[in-house]
Order: sequence, then structure tokens, then C-alpha cells
Amino acid sequence: METGIQNPSEIGRLKKVLLHRPGQELENLMPDYLERLLFDDIPYLREAQREHDAFAECLREQGVEVLYLTDLVVNSLTSREIRQDFIRQFLDESGIKDQRTKELLGEYLERMQDKEMVSAMMAGVRKSQLNRESGSLEDMLAAAGDDYPFVVDPMPNLYFTRDPFATIGTGVSIHKMHTATRNRETLFGKFIFEHNPEYMHVPRWYDRGEESSLEGGDILVLSPQVLAIGVSQRTEGGSIDTLAETILTYPTTKFRKILAFNIPKTRSFMHLDTVFTMVDRDKFTVHPNILSSITVYVMELDENRKMKIRQEDARLEDILKEHLGLDSVTLIECGHGSEIDAAREQWSDGSNTLAIAPGEAVVYSRNYVTNRSLEEAGVKIHAIPSAELSRGRGGPRCMSMPLWREFP
Repeated sequence: METGIQNPSEIGRLKKVLLHRPGQELENLMPDYLERLLFDDIPYLREAQREHDAFAECLREQGVEVLYLTDLVVNSLTSREIRQDFIRQFLDESGIKDQRTKELLGEYLERMQDKEMVSAMMAGVRKSQLNRESGSLEDMLAAAGDDYPFVVDPMPNLYFTRDPFATIGTGVSIHKMHTATRNRETLFGKFIFEHNPEYMHVPRWYDRGEESSLEGGDILVLSPQVLAIGVSQRTEGGSIDTLAETILTYPTTKFRKILAFNIPKTRSFMHLDTVFTMVDRDKFTVHPNILSSITVYVMELDENRKMKIRQEDARLEDILKEHLGLDSVTLIECGHGSEIDAAREQWSDGSNTLAIAPGEAVVYSRNYVTNRSLEEAGVKIHAIPSAELSRGRGGPRCMSMPLWREFP
């Protein structure tokens, strides 16, 4: 059985993956607070879970071992001291200003079994839940506070496991997320990679305590030597500088260069993997709108081990050919070249595919126009149901974090 981390490319055969099955956090979404929680709609939980189970089963049928985020976090709580530290850090980052309310929440969590506690942290805690636990009128009034219905917010974006941390080669980057709403998610990654016996010795490329934001949807491992990172709505140039310096100078790293893709800073193009993914050695999905509005910078070390950066002015196909050593490149456009179909299927992440082997990818069934393009290009697809999962604005790649891939 594979142990540790090995993610040398986007297309190596996938052997082990991390998922999060949507839970009560989706039922804690409310129309008035969707923007605060980075959602445009409210998925129906029961159907979203059925679709997610179908996704997991699709992966298992292809020989992929599926692990779940909650289980990895629970297995990281290896002592009472670590568990108490986990609760303390969760409370410190919960945004609760009233000290008595924070104490009540800590007592509420402390009484739970580990898995129930982790699930409650992810789901968010309603004031009504804490009120039922209160033993006095004073405590009930403290827990009630203002009209906002939650003591601590839900984390509905958690089923997009790609973003809070990213496996790169044999190491991991744990991220400073762009918004406070999602930054709490990275606490789970922190404890996995500090305390889980299987992952606690993995090299760290980036840490959640950094100043500038970095998110996993902007990180693509194009080959064992080349990374692509999006300069996007959610990932800043300063964080790419930090990651590049760390990963290119690490003594045993195989990475030699980073391609920084400067993409439009919009909600629909929030991460690089919403407009560009790799499905084979020489095949990539792409949203047609970025082809005229993308700039690529090459970051690598010179002979003195100092960082040098240059802008590439060629077409995207030629840039990829040069840096990946390819004779030709096929760009498979979202929507099969139709402006209308591309816009509609981009909304449900038609370009966000999960390669499980060279030339083989998991896609959303609803993006049938783009899926036809993939098949015409010789890509084998596994289409999963997606009516509810897609409401969160992320596709199969967003919902998966590879832990182990074979070399392509």
C-alpha cells in the first residue's frame, strides 16, 4: 500500500484520492448569507450526497482508493493534548467575540466523540443548538447574541478538497485562502500534516500563516519538472513567489520551472482549473475566452540559483510544447467552440476535469457538449451525475485531492 504523498503530474494513474462527502454544512446554507459563504445556490443535500457517492464509486471502479477528509482529521487526533489544541485553534479562528459564548462552544464540542466533533465543526453550529446546551438564562442570552443564526459559520465549500491544500510532487502546500470564510478549512490540513501518522513527515512547500493568498485550484502539476500556477481572483503573485522559491530550491525536488498563468480576475474564472486542465500528455481542456487574455511567465533558477522570470509572448499551444517537450498540443475548447455553449457549460465547470490516467478523465454528465469534444479528441470519459454538486461552482477536479499517482 502506498504511504505518504506522490503527485508527480495531472495525468499519472490515480491510486489514492482525498474527498469530502457533503454534510450538514450544506443544510446550513441560507439565501441571505450565500454571498458571505461563496455560494450562488443551495444544493439539495440528499441528492448531492447521492451524486458524490456515485463519484466515489466511479473512482473505486477504476482502482482508486478513496479516503475521506473527516477520517483523516479524526486519525490525526492521536492524544488528548492534540485534541484540546485542535479545539482551541478552532475556537480562536471562529470569529466569536463574546468570551462566554466561546467557552460554551468549547464545552459543547468537548463533550462529543471525535468524528461527531469534526463533523460539527465542518457543519457550523446554530445558536439554537448551543441554546439547548446552555444551563442558565445568562448563558442562553450570551449564546443568542444578535440576529445572526449561527454561533460559528458552516464550511459548505469543503467538498471542494482541491483548494485548502495541494499535494505537489512528494510534498504539500497548506494554503492561506483568499477569504476568511474558507481560511478556516485549512486548519484541518494543518492537523493532518502535523499529526496524522501517515502524513506528518511530508515536506511543506507553503504554510497557512503566510501573508498572501494561494488556493489549490490554481496549482496544476503538468509534469514531474513543471508546475503551472494561476495568478487569479484567489491566488496572488506574492504567494507564487514564495512557493516558487521554496519548491525550486528544495534539495531533493525534481521541479525545474513554474509557469505562472495570469488569468482574468472574475468569479467565473476564479481558479486556473476552472478554465484549463490537463487530460493527456498533449491534450488540455481550455475555456476559449482565456486564449486572448492570458499571459504566461516562466519562473526558474539561473546558474547562480537566483530566481529569474520572463514573459512568454507565444501562443498557449507553443508555450506548452516548449516547456513540456511536446511535438504537438491539442486544446479542447469548452462548449465545442460555441460562445453560448461555452458560457453555459463553463458555469457548471465544463473545463474542470479530473484525469485518472493519461487520456482518461472524470467529467460532469451535464456538460455534454464539452464531453463530446473530449471524446472526439480521443479522451475516454467517465460522466458522473451533477445536478446538485455543480451548484457549488466546482467540478470533478475541484472535488478531489490526489494523494498518490503513478508516474505518467
